[in-house]
Amino acid sequence: MSDNKVRVRFAPSPTGPLHMGGVRTALFNYLFARKNGGKFLLRIEDTDQTRYVPGAEDYIAEALNWCGIKIDEGVTVGGEYGPYRQSERKPMYREYAEKLVASGDAYYAFDTAEELDAMRHKYEAEKKTFTYNSDTRETLNNSLALSADEVQAKIEAGTPYVVRFKMPVNEELHLHDEIRKHVVFNTSALDDKVLFKSDGMPTYHLANVVDDYLMKISHVIRGEEWLPSMPLHVLLYRKLGWEAQMPKFAHLPLILKPVGKGKLSKRDGDKLGFPVFPLLWTDPKTQDISSGYREDGYFPEAFINMLALLGWNPGTEQEIFSIEELSEIFSLERVGKSGSKFDPEKTKWFNHQYLKTKSDEEIGQLFNREVLVKKDIEADADKISRICGMVKERVNFVSEIWDQVNFFFETPKEFDAKTTKKAWKADAPELMQELKGILSNISDFSSANTEEIVKEWITAKEIGFGKVMNPFRLAMVGAGKGPHIFDIIDILGKEETLSRIDFACETL
Repeated sequence: MSDNKVRVRFAPSPTGPLHMGGVRTALFNYLFARKNGGKFLLRIEDTDQTRYVPGAEDYIAEALNWCGIKIDEGVTVGGEYGPYRQSERKPMYREYAEKLVASGDAYYAFDTAEELDAMRHKYEAEKKTFTYNSDTRETLNNSLALSADEVQAKIEAGTPYVVRFKMPVNEELHLHDEIRKHVVFNTSALDDKVLFKSDGMPTYHLANVVDDYLMKISHVIRGEEWLPSMPLHVLLYRKLGWEAQMPKFAHLPLILKPVGKGKLSKRDGDKLGFPVFPLLWTDPKTQDISSGYREDGYFPEAFINMLALLGWNPGTEQEIFSIEELSEIFSLERVGKSGSKFDPEKTKWFNHQYLKTKSDEEIGQLFNREVLVKKDIEADADKISRICGMVKERVNFVSEIWDQVNFFFETPKEFDAKTTKKAWKADAPELMQELKGILSNISDFSSANTEEIVKEWITAKEIGFGKVMNPFRLAMVGAGKGPHIFDIIDILGKEETLSRIDFACETL
């Protein structure tokens, strides 16, 4: 780029929800821009109106916002190179298609869908594959095979046509990719792609090259599925006279299935029970619902941290990075060439790491909002925070806290059979009543004080701690789980503690 400013873009099509692979592409573009003091653009590539899905564009913007990927320029914020939606730029593309026709680098093709189908069937019958390329184009219904008068007559008659790129014959293209380094293509292996459609819209190939040029994009960082399109895009820059302004290309490795081979798909997520989309998505046509990381209880920081390490590595043992830290150290040099296997369990581990570091107050507020409010349970905020703080090391998600702490909010009405068999021996009721007598005489019911007094009593009785503690925990919790027993009764309070002892003695 002539002015050396880093300008990158994320340019999704609004054809459905944003796959996590798309989020990673956006993230790597964003991190590259931040690292180099550049700009990150969001452009919507909606040239294929037949595949447009209502709500998809809003979903993309909301997903990036949830992830903390801030847009400097684009559909949601505007900017000096707009509009940033290709359908709103429609009038400008035709002139570039015509310019390529005029220079002999593209041509009009009048072939109907039926004619092309017939040609495919003919080739199939001969066990061959039909390709619209330098071998076949001179024999087809296009301006290379027809006379100038015939072409003019068709255009004046309003015959529908497309504009195809005229791929050079047998040319070796030696190109540079920032990740894969030296890549070679032979033009004879490539077909004559459609650049401009009969509906007056450009295809992705023409529109994205024109837009990248006009928006002064310095680096095109995208998924490796676009690598086969790179020679066409480079040739378009050359034929349009823009080679000096051509961006650098970087093609990111695929995100692979957790098991087996191939690219991670929604089907893999459905089969193995994990989301592949950042947010929940409801298909407007079928009303099918696909789960999202946000709704499944993942923190955006954990999701982003996990994605950053799929295909990029920091060169150290460190695994936990904030988006700010990633922005400081990210580079394309450390992006790998080969695909990265997605690990759903590792993703839960990342969430666990972030959950642990959050304050008890924050976890308490989330737990109250996401769990207690839905169960119509009201409790003191300090109490909720304290309870969450006791168990946050044991869970991966805020939603899992309930199973660890439900006994704080609901008096156990049933007792776990396995624990009862182990903990509630013949002498348990007598010991519990004796313990009740000791607890009822304690005025300072703090964890440390009750623990000291009860332990003194057990020591004086010369019985094992388990003989008292196991039935005591069962009475308080209804099972053999939970944090430190004296912390539990500190929160439950004296009255509730004594009442639970009575209930256990009556029931068991």
